[in-house]
Amino acid sequence: MSAQLSQNMLLAVPMAPLVGAIVAGLFGKQVGRRGAHTVTILGVAIAFILSAMTLWSVVQDGARFNATIYEWMSVGSLKMEIGFLVDGLTAMMMCVVTFVSLMVHIYTVGYMEEDPGYQRFFSYISLFTFSMLMLVMSNNFLQLFFGWEAVGLVSYLLIGFWYTKPTAIFANMKAFLVNRVGDFGFILGIGLIVAYAGTLSYAEAFAKAPELAKLSFDMPLWGGEWMLITVTCICLFIGAMGKSAQFPLHVWLPDSMEGPTPISALIHAATMVTAGIFMVARMSPLFELSDTALNFVLVIGAITALFMGFLGIIQNDIKRVVAYSTLSQLGYMTVALGASAYSVAVFHLMTHAFFKALLFLGAGSVIIGMHHDQDIRNMGGLRKYMPITWITSLLGSLALIGTPLFSGFYSKDSIIEAVHASHLPAAQWAYWAVVVGVFVTAFYSFRMYFLVFHGKERFHHKPFPGEHDHHDDHGEHHDPHESPWVVTAPLVLLAIPSVVIGYLTIQPMLFGDFFKDAIVVNTTLHPAMKELSEGFHGAVAMATHGLMTLPFWLALGGVVTAYLFYMVKPAIPAAIKNASGPIYKLLDNKYYLDWFNENVLAAGTRLLGTGLWKGGDQGLIDGLIINGSARGIGNVAGLVRLFQSGYLYWYALVMILGVIGLMTWQLWPYLNLKTFLGL
Repeated sequence: MSAQLSQNMLLAVPMAPLVGAIVAGLFGKQVGRRGAHTVTILGVAIAFILSAMTLWSVVQDGARFNATIYEWMSVGSLKMEIGFLVDGLTAMMMCVVTFVSLMVHIYTVGYMEEDPGYQRFFSYISLFTFSMLMLVMSNNFLQLFFGWEAVGLVSYLLIGFWYTKPTAIFANMKAFLVNRVGDFGFILGIGLIVAYAGTLSYAEAFAKAPELAKLSFDMPLWGGEWMLITVTCICLFIGAMGKSAQFPLHVWLPDSMEGPTPISALIHAATMVTAGIFMVARMSPLFELSDTALNFVLVIGAITALFMGFLGIIQNDIKRVVAYSTLSQLGYMTVALGASAYSVAVFHLMTHAFFKALLFLGAGSVIIGMHHDQDIRNMGGLRKYMPITWITSLLGSLALIGTPLFSGFYSKDSIIEAVHASHLPAAQWAYWAVVVGVFVTAFYSFRMYFLVFHGKERFHHKPFPGEHDHHDDHGEHHDPHESPWVVTAPLVLLAIPSVVIGYLTIQPMLFGDFFKDAIVVNTTLHPAMKELSEGFHGAVAMATHGLMTLPFWLALGGVVTAYLFYMVKPAIPAAIKNASGPIYKLLDNKYYLDWFNENVLAAGTRLLGTGLWKGGDQGLIDGLIINGSARGIGNVAGLVRLFQSGYLYWYALVMILGVIGLMTWQLWPYLNLKTFLGL
């Protein structure tokens, strides 16, 4: 019998960051900078400790929780509630979110030290943590949607944190609008579940899933009959495409770099972009019933994994390289979802959270050391100036490219093996995409690493942005410097799980019963996980075997190529750039998707809106119906007015003529016109 978790303890997990956010946000001036970061860090630390205790209870005692905390209202038999569902999936997500958030909070003390919006920033990131916890702990679609929209709102506030910066305001509006597209699909999916299952509860909806899988409806314009479960799952996944930045709704994520670096780490590693992956994994009882939806997920994920990686190759802003890496890795997670390897997707989500947060915070440390220059072409040789940032960034990069024994190896190789084992039609394309993506990932990761930390010191040749030069009044050079301990300590603490967490957890998470009641897989139709389990002989054996697999040699090839191009023969990249002009231009313009969105979609929408306004509103409604009817009545009134002279004799004459006319009309059938005229 499973042990039970305390409702009060679970309630304290999201409430602690919320209290910190309220205190720092509403009473920031009163508590000051120290008070703001103290209360928010304490709140997130409490949430992390309670989350770790929850995970321990789930793993050791088999503890579970699924209950309503508060009933908001009911509409007929439909209940709208706040409730928590805690199982292996939830407990793992709670720990990842709170730990990464805690590291970001501590890091922010150093990174945002001189920012005038210090208290406001701490309030926002603490509110972000609360929103994500409400999302992952939810046991119903209403609360899921609340958390879904809340992380979207806070990301809008954080991307545009520097609200006097035009590019930041453009970026947060772009994120907001693109996510509205995804959220429209998401709420349609929830609406279909409510309409046909009659419930907002996960457990009740999943119990009715086999019945929903038998229903269909006609869609004449879209190929005739569609299965309800397919439409529902695709609508839900469109929501995930927006939140988790899948092609073509990915365009907001690179621009989110306009926000401060700590929030880049939080958005990309543990909160907003992971929400879509988590949601699809949670909805596995529904997705397993539609191969069409799973193929759709596979195709979108494969496109994102490969083609967003290509864009990372040509980026020169250190944060944007890591941002496109996030897009590509989210594509890998999505591919795993499409292959019905939901546990592998969530496993990669967890490992990726640690090393991606490490890489973002490492990039922020480099930016601090470089006096806020973000161009990797102006760096080089930082290894001797920033040893802690260097070694932690190297560990994060090795994890990212899937080096055996590192955390990323276990999750990324499992994704590749899972999609290879899938029998779905789209799996072949997805397998090719993720395998090629291994080389691409290694190349852009170590291109950045070598340009930043090795080679010639290029920062002596160019003034830093915002500075006249790098010399003080005495002519002394401002060398890069290592960041303070509040910045480097989170790097070290994130580097540890980036190296070991995959080795320690692969067996229980992928081949044990950690997700036994959280994720549902039909192994008969979708045998990927079954085949993976048959070939797994332990973490050490997997790492040893990994040295002989194609992904390892592709990753090694990517590293060697990057070293050759940027350390040995730096003329090669320039020559390739000149030789491949149209391709480089295509990549530099991000496949022209921004141009298409702004000049076709947005311009077309504006044109349609203008046509409806001018032709429909002004022309038809105002011009014809409202003003036209008024003019018509005015014309009739003007005609009638001619007969209203005001003279009594005129009215008498009209009455007499009227009487004669009526009498004639009534007697006309009885008159013989010839007799009357005497003919």
